[in-house]
Amino acid sequence: MYVGRVTKAREFTKEAIESAIRADSKENAAVWQENTALGEPAYGNISRARQEAAAGLKLTPESQAVESEAALAFAIAGDQAQAGSLVRDLNKRFPLDTQIQSIWLPARNTKLALNRKNPINELGLSASDRKVEFGLIPFINPVSCLYSVYIRGEVYLASGDGRTAAAEFKSILDHSGTVWNCWTGALAHLGVARANALQARTSQGADADAARARALAAYKDFLTLWKDADPDIPILKQAKAEYAKLK
Repeated sequence: MYVGRVTKAREFTKEAIESAIRADSKENAAVWQENTALGEPAYGNISRARQEAAAGLKLTPESQAVESEAALAFAIAGDQAQAGSLVRDLNKRFPLDTQIQSIWLPARNTKLALNRKNPINELGLSASDRKVEFGLIPFINPVSCLYSVYIRGEVYLASGDGRTAAAEFKSILDHSGTVWNCWTGALAHLGVARANALQARTSQGADADAARARALAAYKDFLTLWKDADPDIPILKQAKAEYAKLK
């Protein structure tokens, strides 16, 4: 998924799920499925994401890990009803869980607000919460995909604040050893490109020129990373069109 080879990723995921089920480890199988469900909508495959998220929940509906990922997957896919229902259940079941309350639920709420076009009001993470978000995800160690950071970048981008958006996406790139091969690490390159392209449009003179140069470099980084990606991925098509227009 990280390098955009989605078809191959789906094949490997299917094998991993089947292997885990044979080993009587349905929760692991469901986590693999939800990992796919999280990446699919970010790449533009909305229908597929909802199917994967629902399938993972069916395997182990009571799992905190699976429910957490499914709620975020539904939120990214724009399914407010499903995401909202899971958020309420997680909040009720885990009111004192640090990661649930400080990372997972804020990320979902912010993404749902972004879908409703009023995301800025949800950016209420304290400084301590932002430290917590760099902690490893317990059920897929040793990784932290920094979903909250990525979604904040999207929010600032949507609100027209290219400079702050670029800083959020760059933070993901600066922590590549933590993010590892999460899809957020790949799309952070595109986020930096889009944020700088926005700065180029809203600045003048030397500042605009510098932002445009940074944007072109970041687009090139992303397209190089995805040089062997499946050509029909919606976000790849968008990135290529944006890059061509900026050039």
